[in-house]
Amino acid sequence: MSVQLSQDGAMPMLRASHADRDRTVDVLSAAAGDGRLTAEELDERVGAALVARTQGELAALTADLPAAADRVPAPAVKDVVRIDQEGASTRRGEGWVVPRRMEIRSAWGEVTLDLARAVITHDTLHIDLDMRAGALKVVTRPGIVVDTDSLATSYAEVKTQRAVDPGAPVVLRVEITGGISWGQVVVRSPRRRLGRRS
Repeated sequence: MSVQLSQDGAMPMLRASHADRDRTVDVLSAAAGDGRLTAEELDERVGAALVARTQGELAALTADLPAAADRVPAPAVKDVVRIDQEGASTRRGEGWVVPRRMEIRSAWGEVTLDLARAVITHDTLHIDLDMRAGALKVVTRPGIVVDTDSLATSYAEVKTQRAVDPGAPVVLRVEITGGISWGQVVVRSPRRRLGRRS
């Protein structure tokens, strides 16, 4: 009896591990960052990857994407990204490369971090927040965990959404520390609007 291998040498019926699922999610995120997948396709495929049982199911999700060796290398991950603003708004949207650490200083403004459509290359993002009279919005997806337990608040509100799939493997843990006054931190999943996600 012969065993047929997939293009990457994996046995299709072999059970997938958490590491296998994480690697597939990384490939899909990179493909979205390259513009090869739409936000809707990324959401659909990541959801399927997180519940895949075999390596064959995972391979099918990336079969129409270039092999890792064929892709242009992803931008280097920055250790620290700083946002310093007053009376302004900043958004990190589809395809941005998540750094290891962010330092956000904002007054009378808004910062939106879309992690659902970002390129994630490591497992932790630490955010040091110093915000007055503004809002920090973090858009997530299954597999992203946001911890606000160490955030100091003064006349501020922290809204976190219950995990859609609490059993999903964690691909990114976000730790928000520092402080916020007269503002809010909102953690939510993408919203559908007229066929698009925001």
